Amino acid sequence: MKFGVNTWVWVSPLTTADVEKLVPLVKQMGFDWIEFPIENPDGFDYQQAGELVRDYGLGVSVAAVIGPDRDLVHPDKTIQANGLAYVRHCIKATQTMGASTLMGPMYSAVGRTWQATPAERAQDVDLLVQQLSQLASVAADHGVTLCLEPLNRFETSFINLAAQGIEVIDRVNHPACQLMLDTFHMNIEELSIDDAIRAVGPRLRHFHACENDRGAPGSGHVPWPDVAQALRDIHYDGPVVIESFTDKVKTIARAAAIWRPFATSQDALAQDGLMFLKKLLNSE
Repeated sequence: MKFGVNTWVWVSPLTTADVEKLVPLVKQMGFDWIEFPIENPDGFDYQQAGELVRDYGLGVSVAAVIGPDRDLVHPDKTIQANGLAYVRHCIKATQTMGASTLMGPMYSAVGRTWQATPAERAQDVDLLVQQLSQLASVAADHGVTLCLEPLNRFETSFINLAAQGIEVIDRVNHPACQLMLDTFHMNIEELSIDDAIRAVGPRLRHFHACENDRGAPGSGHVPWPDVAQALRDIHYDGPVVIESFTDKVKTIARAAAIWRPFATSQDALAQDGLMFLKKLLNSE
């Protein structure tokens, strides 16, 4: 199992200078995986990032950032088209970096919530299946797998549960379109985190290990032994990535509701979380 960290722990948006600083730091801390978000297309040099990651022997994944103008199920077709173009850009960037996983809530804008009737929801799901089917074909051509992420109810009203993600993925029915899960969101939405992981089963291709308050894994009340057992039960051997944010960057702090620090430093958050996860998941 690979243990990773998203660069949002330290910075937002990511720049080439940040990549040059963070890749050696992440390696030095003992991680074997790093995750790069693409907030602004071409905000950092994808080719250079990929070369640096390879030089340090790290695995890499990419996070799609779905904002108001990138919404794949928005009523405005111009916004839908822009969302499709953005995901295509991220697919190509993922390939350029030598990564094979592009993850995130690739459906509607983070923060957009709406009350839908069953018929309206069915129509939105139909549209998403159509959009993801197109994108999965593009992803496959570039050696990339899309990993759809359910979010909590405060960040979307559309896909909150593993079961809702399963519905979409099974209808798309393409090997390049799978699921990821995040314990922060699951802790809010799922009746049983471990049962949800087992239900996803082989569809699970990426995993975020996050504490209930976004702090270091192991510092809160997520039922980690149950999480570990469920991952073993489905024979998951993909990356386990810490995703947190810093309150020092006001834009991301506001977007992710990060109003206070969760550790003595962001380095400590990453290091403590890594030590906990290695002990948890490397033990039988």
